Order: sequence, then structure tokens, then C-alpha cells
Amino acid sequence: MFGIRMFRTMCDVNVIMRGIQVAALATGAAILLGVGVQQPARAQLTSNVTVFSSGYNCPRGLKFGPDGFLYVAEGGLGGDRSTIGIVDQVPFPIGPYTGGFTARVSKVDARGVRTTIVDGLPSSATNPITGGFISGASDVAFVGRTLYILLSGAGPSHGLLGTTNGILRVNPIGRPTLIADLSAFQKANPVANTQPDDFEPDGTWYGMVAVKDKLYAVEPNHGELDEITTSGQIHRIADISATQGHIVPTSIAFRDNFYVGNLGTFPMAQGGEVVLQINPAGHVAPVVPELTAVLGVAFDSRNRLYVLETFTGQPFPGPPAAGTGQVVRVDTNGHHQVIATGLTFPTAMTFGPDGALYVSNNGFATPPGTGQIVRIDVGEASH
Repeated sequence: MFGIRMFRTMCDVNVIMRGIQVAALATGAAILLGVGVQQPARAQLTSNVTVFSSGYNCPRGLKFGPDGFLYVAEGGLGGDRSTIGIVDQVPFPIGPYTGGFTARVSKVDARGVRTTIVDGLPSSATNPITGGFISGASDVAFVGRTLYILLSGAGPSHGLLGTTNGILRVNPIGRPTLIADLSAFQKANPVANTQPDDFEPDGTWYGMVAVKDKLYAVEPNHGELDEITTSGQIHRIADISATQGHIVPTSIAFRDNFYVGNLGTFPMAQGGEVVLQINPAGHVAPVVPELTAVLGVAFDSRNRLYVLETFTGQPFPGPPAAGTGQVVRVDTNGHHQVIATGLTFPTAMTFGPDGALYVSNNGFATPPGTGQIVRIDVGEASH
């Protein structure tokens, strides 16, 4: 996740820091989108982590399809289109946005070779004062053999007239069709506790999972979990903001109940975030505490929970946070075991048919084309 405008000097870093500090009481959602900073120092990955595939632009959610290929949502590069003077903008300093059609979804074979299957999707960037955080295609999921894409970078408030955030269905020849307008749903069904200083009219949708023949998506800026049928009907499962406040829920997994990882708001405290359990009736309860900046949750074949922390122990933004991302496994007693370290701003993860974890690495704060998919052998955890 990099911005369309790179930092030019260390003074620019200070400007970004001030901009994020202004927004600190409002949001942690900005980090979901990506920020254009200098290339981070090479991180020392643990021995069980290998680079599986490279060449991505803000890699986000990823899933293995029924064909055995890995499908990766990419945020894109943003763009220079604007709706200033046409529609109300996202409040400063996060807004105003600019946008373009540079997001895509990639398919990756067993050798790690990437091909584009859907491109030209909406992609947008926040105000340069916050680094040009990028959003675009944020996740993918399969119902049967059909691919669905969750859009986060669309909508007039993101600089793109005539577009909307929602869920796309992809036909066998790679043509996407909008089946659910999530922007319209949020505008018609506001949550209990929005954050006025950081309100996103079109949302910043992040994680999606398929359960049987339905899709479930998490939106961090408003704080909600919604159910979407393949015919496009939308139903809110939980208004997370009503009981938890503005906490920025991001990623999602399902094992009898929904498990939602929480990013948190700036300034972020080490160990200050949680994984939430949400039952099908919408009851929300924190179940795994003492986590940091969570952007991924997944279960292995033994029903063990894994959590992706995008950075730990260091402030963001800036080079010190690069290389501090990690994966932890949580046992039934709530104890945390570190499985892999040295990740640089990872954004999502999924288990493969080989039992390994596949993680979107260099997911933001790195230049164009430097995003990676790394493979983690969880059976050779070095911690």
C-alpha cells in the first residue's frame, strides 16, 4: 500500500506525522489504506518464511479458489481524479481523496507466477498530508466456483463519480458485475457511533468471508459486520460501534461464530487490541486481548486461531515500524505463541491447501510493485 505521491524528504515524514496526529483521536482506519513512504529497510524474516510471489500493488485480502490457484485483491495506485466542489469531501486531514481505476485482482499459480484476471477497478488515495493512503480491491471470496470481490476504493467521496463501494461477482471470462451496493446501504442504515472527524460516506471495507452460500464483510470506519446474499440482499449482523465504540474492526474468519480482528485507533498501544467474537445473532464480545494492530485472522485445520499483527513495538509511520509485523497463534487458554516475525506491513492472510499460511507482505508503505505474498510453514515455527 503505497501512495501516488512518495515522501520527498524527512521533512515530509514530519508533515505526515503531524497530519496523522491531527487525526489520531478520530481513526486508525487510515492505516488500512496504505501510505507512501520511503522504501523500508530489509527485514530479517524468520526461517519458516519464504517469498512465494512478488510484483503486487498494495496486496490485500487473498483466498485459494476451488481451482487451487491463489487469488489476491490489490489496492492499486490511486489516481488523480477529484470530486472537490461536486460532492462533500471526507474531512481534512484524511480528505479530500483523489482516485483512478488502477486496482485489480490477480491469480497466482503453484510456482508463484501472477496473472491479472480483473483490472481497471476503482482505487483511491487520501490527502497527501497523510501520505496518500490507498484503497481499492480489498478482499476476495468464493461461493462455489464463483469469485466475488469486495471494493473499498470507490465512491464520490473517494474522488470517483459514478462508482460505489460494493461486492462484484466475476463471470467465467473475468467480467465483474456489481451485485450489492454497500455505499448506499451504509448511507441508508447508519451505525450508532460514527466518528465525525473521520467519517467516510462510502466506507473503507476491509475483510470478507464466505460462509455456505452467503458473504460477510467488515467495515472499519463505521464499525459493522454485514451479511450479503449472492442475489445482492444486505443485512447487518452487528453494529460493532454500538457496544465497542470507534475501534476499527478489520479482518474476519468463521468457526461457528465470526472472529473479527481489530486494528485500533491512533495512537496505538502495544497489546491494546483484541479479536472479537460475534455470534450469528450479532452479539459482540472481546475474546482474545493483548494484541497489536490486527489486520488478519485465520483458523488452521486443527481450529487453532492465528492473528496477523501488521506492526509491533514501534510507532507508525516511519522506518522503525518496518519489519516488526508478525503472526501469533492463540491456544485455547489464550496464550500467544509467535509463529513468524520480520514481516513488513502485512495486510491479510489465508491458509493454503498445503497447510501453510500465505500472507500479503509489503502491503503498504512500500513503492509500486514491491508487494509480496509470503509462505509461512506453521509446522516449523521458530519461536
